[in-house]
Amino acid sequence: MTGHPPSGLPLFHQTVQDDWIDYNGHLSEAYYVLIFGFATDALMDAAGLDAAYREGTGCSLYTVEAHVRYLHEVARDSELTVRTTVLGVDGKKLRLLHEMFAGAPSGSPVATEELFTLHVDQVSGRAAALPEASREYFAGLLAPAPPWAGNGIREVQPHR
Repeated sequence: MTGHPPSGLPLFHQTVQDDWIDYNGHLSEAYYVLIFGFATDALMDAAGLDAAYREGTGCSLYTVEAHVRYLHEVARDSELTVRTTVLGVDGKKLRLLHEMFAGAPSGSPVATEELFTLHVDQVSGRAAALPEASREYFAGLLAPAPPWAGNGIREVQPHR
């Protein structure tokens, strides 16, 4: 397993590519999710759930539920940083939060993604216990959830 930044939070960096820009001149919604997916992969690698682990065990993390919030437009060539926080971990489950920032991870995020994942044995198709070392790694990144985490989509109020 690799170490993590002094802050204790894994960071992922990505530059917005030209073909990720939509007809409005901003990062297309699908690419926010792609970048968050890359950040999840980086977290898995850091926790020992990398490609060699997946190939050797037939186990991987599966996303069961995701909630994305698009908060600010992202321009072409933006340098993005994704900060990941673990909100909960137990034997088979992991709840995590990605926050995407334009530039350094300070100020307000441009987007967030909250994920509920299961560690799955791909042969049996059933949830399986996380390796102890991975659980310990995730537990070391536990942090309190921000007030907005765990909330679903808000109902639209009728226009008056």
